[in-house]
Amino acid sequence: MNEVEIGLTKRATRGYSLDDVAVIPSRRTRDPEDVSLAWTIDAFTFDTPVIAAPMDSVMSPATAIALGKQGGLGVLNLEGLWTRYEDPSAVYQEIAGFTETEVTRGLQRIYAEPIKAELIAQRLQEIRESGVPVAGSLSPQRTKEFHETVVKAGVDLFVIRGTTVSAEHVSQNREPLNLKEFIYELDVPVIVGGAATHTAALHLMRTGAAGVLVGFGGGAASSTRASLGIHAPMASAISDVASARREYLDESGGRYVHVIADGGLGRSGDIVAAIATGADAVMVGSLLARASEAPGLGWHWGQEAHHATMPRGYRAFVGEGGSLEEVLHGPAHSADGRTNLMGALRHSMATCGYSELKEFQRVDVVIPS
Repeated sequence: MNEVEIGLTKRATRGYSLDDVAVIPSRRTRDPEDVSLAWTIDAFTFDTPVIAAPMDSVMSPATAIALGKQGGLGVLNLEGLWTRYEDPSAVYQEIAGFTETEVTRGLQRIYAEPIKAELIAQRLQEIRESGVPVAGSLSPQRTKEFHETVVKAGVDLFVIRGTTVSAEHVSQNREPLNLKEFIYELDVPVIVGGAATHTAALHLMRTGAAGVLVGFGGGAASSTRASLGIHAPMASAISDVASARREYLDESGGRYVHVIADGGLGRSGDIVAAIATGADAVMVGSLLARASEAPGLGWHWGQEAHHATMPRGYRAFVGEGGSLEEVLHGPAHSADGRTNLMGALRHSMATCGYSELKEFQRVDVVIPS
């Protein structure tokens, strides 16, 4: 355990973020064209290990379809603008026009509009008709209320995503969501999180989840550390959760639960580091919010930004960095690591001598001084 002493009464574990970690080439290199980025979860195989974060600035039904056709998985926020408003186009324009002093109150007002079950069904049907895999996300607080609508409408993968999701939520005010019973009753694979420790992830894996999100999401649009004092250095968190995956694999007699990095992924090098430290796939927000097809009009925000009583996120300007295809597959026209994300991952794997994502999890890494 890498511990440091804060003072006479407190010790802390030293954690590493993704930009603290670099991969080391081995004696062998490969042709990038021989590298496969394919990733499989349950019965679904994707050409790229990219899942879009269920954030209104990132995903609309149209962008979920576009990402699916680019080889990734788009996850629609089922308690966002697209399930509150029949046509949210004017709302996006309003959000883009807020000044910094009015944006938080403005978001709280906009998201006070009730979620409509019929719009959940309508949006999921739109995605299904395109022929790409259908995925939707609810927070733990909304899952019990709307999961029947979601399952009836038809999803291929269901995501339960929150700042922190535990297998043992305790409440004296309301009946908590029993994840183990809930996942057992569903007939679709469930991805759940976030988690940032070995113990928390192991408990989530024991609920029957197909995948565990590592981190607290939000990324560039989150101020969770400033508001709540909560932070998870992602490289250390991914490694810890990957160790839980290995333990659960032995405990369950061979059941593999996927580890998905969710947060801290601002450049292609961060994606490389996430896979190298044990992730099977990545959930990306701000990088995809820069695509010209993204609905956020160059702005990026998450659910934390419009919390009714404790907002802990903000609207961040990310601009436009090219089409979705350019962001994912290139060509890149700058060297900032924010376009051709999969090309960068492919070249890194080839340079280090690996041709499969699972193999690349074994690559040597270094913490540059």
